[in-house]
Amino acid sequence: MKRFFAQCYIWLLLIVLYAPIVFIAVFSFTESKVLGNWTGFSTKLYANLFTGNMQGTGSLMSAIENTLIIALIAATVSTILGTIAAIGIHNMRGRAKHAITFLNNIPMLNPDIITGVSLFLLFVFLHVSQGYVTVVLAHITFCTPYVVLSVLPKLTQMNPNIYEAALDLGATPFQALRKVLMPMLKPGMISGFILAFTMSLDDFAVTFFTRGTIGLDTLSTYIYTDARKGGLTPELRPMITIMFVGILLLLLIINIRKIRNSNQQAA
Repeated sequence: MKRFFAQCYIWLLLIVLYAPIVFIAVFSFTESKVLGNWTGFSTKLYANLFTGNMQGTGSLMSAIENTLIIALIAATVSTILGTIAAIGIHNMRGRAKHAITFLNNIPMLNPDIITGVSLFLLFVFLHVSQGYVTVVLAHITFCTPYVVLSVLPKLTQMNPNIYEAALDLGATPFQALRKVLMPMLKPGMISGFILAFTMSLDDFAVTFFTRGTIGLDTLSTYIYTDARKGGLTPELRPMITIMFVGILLLLLIINIRKIRNSNQQAA
C-alpha cells in the first residue's frame, strides 16, 4: 500500500506540473483566439509565427531577439566571472572561504523582486541610464553565483597536485589554467552556462525593474504586457510549445550521452 500511494503521489505531482504545458500544446493546434475553445485542428498559428503574419509580430520578434541576446551575453560573461571566482574561493582557507561561500549563496536565495528593486535603486543612485546595458549587467549579477555553485564541486573533485605539477614542469600560471584546469572544469562550466542561460531566459522581476522606460522588452515582459491588455496573443501558444519541446530534446540528448559515457567507463 505504501508503494501504491507513493506511485500515486508521484503521478499526481507530474500531472499537476505538466498538465498546463500539455494543455497549451494541444490548443496550439487550433485557430481559436481564446485558450480552451477548440475550433478544429489547424497549424495556422504555427504558420503565423514563422511567417510573421500576425498582429504585433514586430514587437514579439524583437522581444525574442532581445531575450536570446541578453541571455547569451549574460551566460557567457557570468561563466567566465563565475569560473574565476570559484577558483579563487576554492583556494581560500578557513573562515574567509566559508564567509565568501555564504555571501555567494545569498543572491540565489534572495527573492527576485528584492534583487530587482535593489539594482534599480543602485542604478538610480549612480545616475546610470536604464536600458539594454543595465539589464545585461543585472542578469550577469544574479547569474554568476549559479556558475560558481556549478564549478566548485568540480574543483573539489580535482586532484590539487595536478596544477602544481604543471607549474613544476615549466608551465606558466596562465598555461596551467588553460591547459590543465579548464579541461577538467569544462563539465561544470557547461552546466553553469546552461543554468545561467536558463535563468536569464526565464527572468521577469529583475528585467522589469532595470529595463527603464525606453520600451525594451524581453519575452517575459512582453507576455506580461500582452496579458494586461486583456489576453495573450494566440501565437504565443505554439512558441511556448516549441520552446518546451526544444528544452525536452536537449535534456534527453544530454542524459543519453551521460548514460553512454557511464556504460563505456563501466566497460
